[in-house]
Amino acid sequence: MDPNVRLITSVDAMRNAARALRAGGRTLALVPTMGALHAGHLSLVRRARSEADAVAVSIFVNPTQFGPGEDYTSYPRHIERDLELLQPFQVAAVFAPDAAAMYPPGFDAFVEPGALAQKFEGVARPGHFRGVATVVVKLFHIVQPDVACFGQKDFQQAVIVRRLIENLNVGVRLAVGPIVRESDGVAMSSRHAHLSAEDRAAARVLYQSLRRAHQCFEAGETRGEAIVEEMRAVLSSELRVKPDYAVPVDPLRLEPVERVTPGTVALVAAHVGPTRLIDNLILAPAGTSDEERLRLAFGKEM
Repeated sequence: MDPNVRLITSVDAMRNAARALRAGGRTLALVPTMGALHAGHLSLVRRARSEADAVAVSIFVNPTQFGPGEDYTSYPRHIERDLELLQPFQVAAVFAPDAAAMYPPGFDAFVEPGALAQKFEGVARPGHFRGVATVVVKLFHIVQPDVACFGQKDFQQAVIVRRLIENLNVGVRLAVGPIVRESDGVAMSSRHAHLSAEDRAAARVLYQSLRRAHQCFEAGETRGEAIVEEMRAVLSSELRVKPDYAVPVDPLRLEPVERVTPGTVALVAAHVGPTRLIDNLILAPAGTSDEERLRLAFGKEM
């Protein structure tokens, strides 16, 4: 373990540390993660450093967002490596509680995230967003950050967290960072550890389907149904991939769109071998930067 990284496992200790970090009017950013950190997570830490005076990173594999038969027990856990990766960023604290600290005996108070959680990932993973919403609200209460940094890759999650912040009057500003991709376009994910070499090669088709959606949009195609057909055609070219959904949606309501406009988000999810992966792409004119795409989808505050 790197001696320069302050590791905190107690809820009370994290609350006290956060209070000290905010003393004197200093601002604090939180980057919630489940660990097994990669360049995508680290880009959010970098973003957090530009957003606040101090940064806290949480590392917690949240059991309440995993359903029966999902990969909770096999989810990659590499705390020592995670701490080494965080060391250059000089984060103020790493909060890594165990499940008993976050969900002590008798715990039965959950946050219901509403209608946005009943679509796409909410259908494929019943109860998933209930667990996400609960742990996010708990982290917000414990750390009391001024800003929280989430990744675009989990697009539906970011939209739901924004709605929670608005509906529950949580005094936290949401910052969303763009997807970080491998050299072949595949969105970085901790779940890649589960992929065989053959499955990892097959996973490229998810991004290829998104690129096809964007090519259609750039060529002037605005019919949502036509773009869905093109995305599905690309996905069907890879026999190792079993698509769940592939669809352009309105970024605020997460509803499929009849007409695609700048800021529409193409979503895709599929099983690649035994592993379920998700990805997305914000459709925009050629030359639009990642940050401009995020503003189209989420608004100027992003």
